Parts: sequence; structure tokens; C-alpha cells
Amino acid sequence: MPRRYDPDRRRRIIDAAIRVVGRDGIAGLSHRSVAAEADVPLGSTTYHFATLEELMVAALRQANENFARVLAERLPEQQQDREELAADLARALGEWLGGDRTGVELEYELYLAALRRPALRPVAAEWTEDAAALLARHTDPVTSRALLALMDGICLQVLLTGGSYDEKYARAALARLIP
Repeated sequence: MPRRYDPDRRRRIIDAAIRVVGRDGIAGLSHRSVAAEADVPLGSTTYHFATLEELMVAALRQANENFARVLAERLPEQQQDREELAADLARALGEWLGGDRTGVELEYELYLAALRRPALRPVAAEWTEDAAALLARHTDPVTSRALLALMDGICLQVLLTGGSYDEKYARAALARLIP
């Protein structure tokens, strides 16, 4: 039987890994579970990702890209005053935390997995650098990192407590950091 051309298979495998981690956590991630979720042969997952670490790196990178896209869409190219910037960042967090939080939970689970899995650290650092650079277009580098840390903290608090996101609170807290 001829080999089937499937240019989107790698992406489908990553998407399946994200769903598996979102549903079962990192502990539930295996080549077998991802292959079943993606409805591909087991050999496809190991062909595209020789190790689970490689698959986690790809999943974290994709999760990072999703939030980076939300952030980039919310922040205009031109400089903003502190209230506008705080409002845009708070709206971006609201959009990211709104609806299905599986993607956000996955991102933080993989992000925190970097504590024990050194292969994930460069991707986590890459995300921090890219997001800080995006924010630094609107403020200085130190403030951009502080804003990013506060945004991470707000997200983690919402996720860990199961509480609702308070955009007004986030906007006020973010505005306090912006000179």
C-alpha cells in the first residue's frame, strides 16, 4: 500500500498531546496515548518526536504561541499611556483565561515542568524573552518583566483557586507597575 501524504500530521500530534495533557496531566502523556488521541499509528508519534521531551517542547512552544498571539493582537504598535496599556493587558488576560482554560492550564503545567525537565527550560526562557520584548515596546525592560511576572501570578492564582478572573483588579494592579 502506498504511503499516505499527510502534511498536517505533526501538528495533529502536537494538538493531541495538548489535549492529553489538558485532560490527564503530564503523567498521562505517552506516545501511545497521543497516537490514540490523534488517531495515527504509534510509529507516527515516534517518527516526529523521538522522545516525550521533544513532544513536550513542541506542545509548550505551541501553547506559548497561542498566548503570544493574544497579547500581540491586544497591544497596538504605537506607544500607549499607562491606563491604556494596563487595560489592554487586562483584556488580554481576560481573553486568555476566558472560556475553556485547558490551554492555559496546559501551558502552566508544561512551564512548571521545566523545573524537573531541563529540555523545557529553553522554551520557557524563550517565551519570557519574547513576551518581555513585546511589552518593552510600551515600557522599559525592567517594567516589562515585572508586568509579565504579575500577569503570570494573576493567571496562576485564578487557575489554582478556581476563582473567576477580575479584569478590574488586574487592570488596577498592572497600572501600578507602569511608570
